[in-house]
Amino acid sequence: MGKSKASSVRIKKGDSVKIIAGNSRGKTGKVLKVFPESRRIIVERVNFIKRHTKPRSQSDPGGIQEREAPISISNVMLICPKCGGETRVGMMFTDDGSKIRICKKCREMIDA
Repeated sequence: MGKSKASSVRIKKGDSVKIIAGNSRGKTGKVLKVFPESRRIIVERVNFIKRHTKPRSQSDPGGIQEREAPISISNVMLICPKCGGETRVGMMFTDDGSKIRICKKCREMIDA
């Protein structure tokens, strides 16, 4: 099949990321939602699409709405909260056996 679901995703909801490929290259934003099974994420104010919606009631007029679309995890890099640069994410086990994410540049813990 493919990769395992949760273990291969090293970016979580609330992380700051920088887009490194595609039309939105260079933009930064916060991760709003993660889809681990399809390896895609939704980033705040990045990759907008226009959605044509039908009116559903008197209060909902419908029309053309803009919203964020999912983007591949391979097109983003995590911004380290400690050193401030974009970095790859490493994994490390603590003394009590729990797994944590670390910055590959400054070797600091990403998870607080």
